[in-house]
Amino acid sequence: MTARDMKDYSAQYSALPFEPVQAKYRRALVLREVARANPRTLLEIGCGDLPLFIDLGEDVDVTVIEPADEFFTHACKLAEGRGRVNIVQSFVEDYVCQQADYDMIVLSCVLHEVSDPAGVLASVRHLCNPDTLLHVNVPNARSLHRLLAVSMGLISDTGVQSEMQLTMQQRGMIYDMDSLQDELKAGGFTIAEHGSIFIKPFTHMQMQRLMDDGFMTPDMLDGFDKLVKLLPELGSEIWVNARRG
Repeated sequence: MTARDMKDYSAQYSALPFEPVQAKYRRALVLREVARANPRTLLEIGCGDLPLFIDLGEDVDVTVIEPADEFFTHACKLAEGRGRVNIVQSFVEDYVCQQADYDMIVLSCVLHEVSDPAGVLASVRHLCNPDTLLHVNVPNARSLHRLLAVSMGLISDTGVQSEMQLTMQQRGMIYDMDSLQDELKAGGFTIAEHGSIFIKPFTHMQMQRLMDDGFMTPDMLDGFDKLVKLLPELGSEIWVNARRG
């Protein structure tokens, strides 16, 4: 994970088409799961440009681990005046804490981007106590838009990396629900719950173009998110809640 060019990554992330919309639905999922777990202490690994703590109450002790300079600096500014937020610039593999006492750990949109997911999960497991809830979400290899690309002959199978994934230095695998759960089980976790979010029929670039043209409306986007209730395996991103085994 440390071999990535984090400056280039943060710049490319900020320029991604449609990603702010995708991130909105991802964030809504994570915040729902945090609300359900009601943690006293929370660790967010990789906060990007919008850390969770800005939407959490002052009664939660939050630690954020963020390696990228731009995202770390921005998180520090957002944390000013909040005494129960601790921002650490580090990779999780290098993070050392006095005591693993987190009620919940969030690994959102991270695991698929690293070259050594087993090493990342081993570091995360070290930070878990037996009651810690780990929330993980990643893009879905079997998303509707990837299945469409296979059907059109644009890619040979759903595991092929897209141009966007190569741009974002995503050296890890592209998970489906089975492989994500297998990865977590191999890392010493037991699965508690799982699901998916947001049916995305087209690529990020195509979705952005439809929005720019005025065809893709906010109501339509909300409908795509709700559609996972009918098509739970085809969401653009999948999530798992797990605990240390």
